[in-house]
Amino acid sequence: MELSLKITEIFFSLQGESNTVGLPTVFIRLTGCPLRCSYCDTAYAFSGGKKMALSEIIDQVALYNTQFVTVTGGEPLAQSACLDLIALLADKDYKVSLETSGAIDISKVDQRVIKVMDLKTPSSGEIEKNLYQNIQYLTKKDQLKFVIADDKDYQWSKSMMREKALSDQCEVLFSPVMGAMKPVELADKIIQDQLPVRFQIQLHKYLWGDIQGK
Repeated sequence: MELSLKITEIFFSLQGESNTVGLPTVFIRLTGCPLRCSYCDTAYAFSGGKKMALSEIIDQVALYNTQFVTVTGGEPLAQSACLDLIALLADKDYKVSLETSGAIDISKVDQRVIKVMDLKTPSSGEIEKNLYQNIQYLTKKDQLKFVIADDKDYQWSKSMMREKALSDQCEVLFSPVMGAMKPVELADKIIQDQLPVRFQIQLHKYLWGDIQGK
């Protein structure tokens, strides 16, 4: 029997985050997440969804004229067949990125796939779910994201960078929580402290507002 996944949506848009921001990308949003972060903007993906065979997902991705595919959630790795999906996409020469909370083991993620992993900050309410051993599986092509709502989050993120030498491991992203920290405030902090991080905002929210499926 062919493997399947529960899918909330598959849509085509501009990448709003990471180092491919602005590039036309197919997004595959898997259903389900074991975390409940305070700033989550995809709670609609916690439940429901449609069961789809992997071949059906691949066929739908092929409808769009792009090489960029992002597998996201929810938490995509909460469904074990996600590993099979991203490997199949890489086999077809897509440039695949996986957005993961960092709360589930990433050691078996296909090496061709770009991992975009969070470390949950204090304001998330889920800091205890961070699986710090995942950091060892990040490489220079991968990205580690801190979502920052206030100065406590910022100071904690800075401390984690120093303690674990994160900028030597992979690219580090600092992103403000929309409506909680002004982007210019975070940008000023990064400049003042001369941090080796990439500042990012959620481009899609500036273009279309807080509309999902964009």
